[in-house]
Amino acid sequence: MALLSTLTGIIGFGMGVPFGLLLGFYFFIYSKPKIVQEPITRRVNQLDNTALLNLLHDIPLWVKCPDYERVDWLNKIIADMWPYLNKAICASIRSMTEPMFAEYVGMFQIKTIAFENLSLGTIPPDIYGSKICETNENELVLEPAVRWAGNPNIVLVVKLLTFRITIQVVDMQILVAPRVTLKPLVPTIPCFANASVSLLKRPEIDFGLNVLGGDLMSIPGVYHIIQRTIKMQIASLYLWPQSLEIPILDPSTVAINKPVGILHVKVVRAHKLLKMDFLGTSDPYVKLNLTGENLPAKKTSIKKRNLNPVWNEQFKLVVKDPKSQVLQLEVFDWDKVGTHDRLGMQFVPLKLLTANETKEFKLDLLKHTFIANPYDKKPRGNIVIELTYAPFREESIKVDGIGDILSRKESSQDRPSENSNEVLSGAGLLSVTVQGAEDVEGLRHNNPYAVIRFRGDKKKTKKIKKTRHPLWNEEFQFMLEEPPLNDTIRIQVMSRRKGIGFHSKECLGKLDINLTDVVHNGRINTKYHLRNSKNGKIHVDIKWTTV
Repeated sequence: MALLSTLTGIIGFGMGVPFGLLLGFYFFIYSKPKIVQEPITRRVNQLDNTALLNLLHDIPLWVKCPDYERVDWLNKIIADMWPYLNKAICASIRSMTEPMFAEYVGMFQIKTIAFENLSLGTIPPDIYGSKICETNENELVLEPAVRWAGNPNIVLVVKLLTFRITIQVVDMQILVAPRVTLKPLVPTIPCFANASVSLLKRPEIDFGLNVLGGDLMSIPGVYHIIQRTIKMQIASLYLWPQSLEIPILDPSTVAINKPVGILHVKVVRAHKLLKMDFLGTSDPYVKLNLTGENLPAKKTSIKKRNLNPVWNEQFKLVVKDPKSQVLQLEVFDWDKVGTHDRLGMQFVPLKLLTANETKEFKLDLLKHTFIANPYDKKPRGNIVIELTYAPFREESIKVDGIGDILSRKESSQDRPSENSNEVLSGAGLLSVTVQGAEDVEGLRHNNPYAVIRFRGDKKKTKKIKKTRHPLWNEEFQFMLEEPPLNDTIRIQVMSRRKGIGFHSKECLGKLDINLTDVVHNGRINTKYHLRNSKNGKIHVDIKWTTV
């Protein structure tokens, strides 16, 4: 009996192996992907208690969390646009994957890799809650919760030698919580320059993967390996603070130059100026400014009855683009009555300067900016100036945000402790941006504007009529010889109406800010409660950049 059972087993094994190989080869060659069917749905009132309890975790966020809003209108828009979005997304997927597939053609005896079917199905994603996050930055932050239980029909065909292998993705389910940041907000349609997308947590992704007619995800261990790999790859790319940056507008159309340094100008003297007065003299003074700025020009003192004046006066100008900006100098003859006569002018491109090096220029004055003007033969004298361009420190001009905070911490750990004192010494630029105010209310009128007072200097924002929530978004700059460690800056919200009277002006609230934290941290961006105001707040962004 033992010999008979052994022979029977050998014969069965010999017959089973060829039969199994033949059957496997048949399925390998002739298997086709299944047709994706519409899912069966039932109303909630038709479900039993067990099914309802299982659905509790799928209740929309706008029911469970009060800060999430119901966005049925947005889901309606997505549903109506889904046939077109489906085609557009699939076309993008094809264009992105074709170069990737082409790299593998010819390797491992692979002849072709292509999509036989590519469709995301008829069921659109569902946004089951969304909220808007308020920040102090110039941005708009949206946090939608997206859920998609779709019926995609994705079939990938790989031709290997003479074999045709089909891979089909079915029953895809995705649960993702992205954060969409639209920044910076700019006065150009669509009013934001970039969209940044990041994930607040690892997404939940589930799908079936049919290979040669069999479900690969049913193999023990394969499902968890694929799930873990997908989550790790997505997390490494887009999990906060990593993000996907999508440019919306051309950078050249929304470029906002920020200060990058300070130009030190010393007006030394002038020689052989024109005689403009009746007695054969002139009363000269110099105006200087940088092109591309709408700020008032700086002026030297007036030297009475002098054709060879000596000033030795120093000025500081904020530089935003040292490659394109030009220093413009104009020498005028001061007149007590009427307009002042221009004696001559000159200009110096900042690209001629080397950072942190003082350079002296002796410039012949011209009538116009045209250097080779054949009609300008009259000598107008010359002027001597000294220029020094001092750029800000690298850590002072980095992009604001989490990257700025992390980089500042890293740089402070890398530098020796004795170098930290350098930040607390030397000249710099104090930038004060008054963004807006909330709930400012006057007793008689509400036409608010902000007044900034610092070291005897006074600056004002524009006046906005008839509002309790003004938005100014105006920046003011103060150039200082040393950090304002022991200084405070006062900001008042005032209201003014036309006419003259006892109540034409009214204070809606005020605020004093100590600048010590600004010097140590480089920036503060906060909403402050206004004194002498019931609920009034003001949003102020203050930066200190050092040379």
